[in-house]
Amino acid sequence: MTDQSLDQSGRREEVEIGVALGALGFLLSGLGACVAVLARDLDLPAERLALLPSAFAVGLLVVAVVGPVVLRTFAISAVLRVGSIVCALGGVLIAVAPQYVVAIGGGLCVGLGGALLILIAPLLLSGPTAAVRLTKVNAFASATGILAPLAIGAVDTLGSTGRLAMLAAAPPLLALAVFARPAATHQQAASGGLVVSQVAKGWLRVVLAVAVEFCFVVWAVARLVATGLPMATAALLGSAFPVGLAAGRAIGPLSLRGWSPLVPAGVLAVGGTLLVSLFDGPGMVTVGLVVAGIGIAPLYPMTVAALVATPGLSPARLAALGAAASGAAILSAPAILAGLTRVVDLRIAFLITIPLLAILFAISRPLRPLSVRTSPGDHAAPRVLR
Repeated sequence: MTDQSLDQSGRREEVEIGVALGALGFLLSGLGACVAVLARDLDLPAERLALLPSAFAVGLLVVAVVGPVVLRTFAISAVLRVGSIVCALGGVLIAVAPQYVVAIGGGLCVGLGGALLILIAPLLLSGPTAAVRLTKVNAFASATGILAPLAIGAVDTLGSTGRLAMLAAAPPLLALAVFARPAATHQQAASGGLVVSQVAKGWLRVVLAVAVEFCFVVWAVARLVATGLPMATAALLGSAFPVGLAAGRAIGPLSLRGWSPLVPAGVLAVGGTLLVSLFDGPGMVTVGLVVAGIGIAPLYPMTVAALVATPGLSPARLAALGAAASGAAILSAPAILAGLTRVVDLRIAFLITIPLLAILFAISRPLRPLSVRTSPGDHAAPRVLR
């Protein structure tokens, strides 16, 4: 295969996984907004629907266990199609659910289907530019995620239920299931010289990156409410963090004078956290959410790309470990922050993200200069984690 055809194949895979993660981003962002709408539509307390956003984390953990077997048994194209169909089904069930059990079933479908899509993303976009390419497709997912609450609110004001906006994710996912033709990925064989500490550090890096991100995803609106804003205004300004994420991922990992991209990302993430925690005016907190989002944006793509590139174990198994790391972080980090709020104010509890970032930097050696590798048709790609 020529360099040109390889380049075209790579771009096609970027588009395909970008569409998949874009639709998934819309559904995941919509899950939180749909909790209140479902509680009203089904006349249930919102607490009973708290399982809906957690379904994604459960799906990640399930797929982390079965993922390596699935990838050994089925082609990646089949996994992409099944994940797309199951994810689309979940969005439809949430949109039209007449009963609680149907809504929760829809959430689980989004979780399981979405987890399959996330499992194969680092495999389809592997290579020396994996971090940059993953950041790019995650930028699109973050951008579509911003649209979900707006679409749900707009549809809800028309007199129908806002949940119907979730149907918008189904057509691109079903089109992907029909037309996607991802190239087969090259699976490296496991070697006898596996360094367990490398894999463990890579796994922990993903946990820490996702934990920091989801502390903000889950608790940003609550932090704005604590500044004295009414719920509706806080919900609107709460989009500041996903806006920052989308902007940061659109920019991509930055390197300054040969330092790792973790350095500027970390400075922005810590600075944003301090603005959110140390100031009590809604304006400064909103600015802090944007700054933190820009800084946190490249952390997950960089850490998961580094994990999947670890030598000594098959990429399929490493991708499954990445899914497990994400699921563990999504389930635990927001709950730990919630536990801290029983002891200290939420504004102080948010400071937990700073030691999490410090540990991430310590085990990533972020101050190490970049070594650059290139491949035909690719831009220079930094190897930022060791």
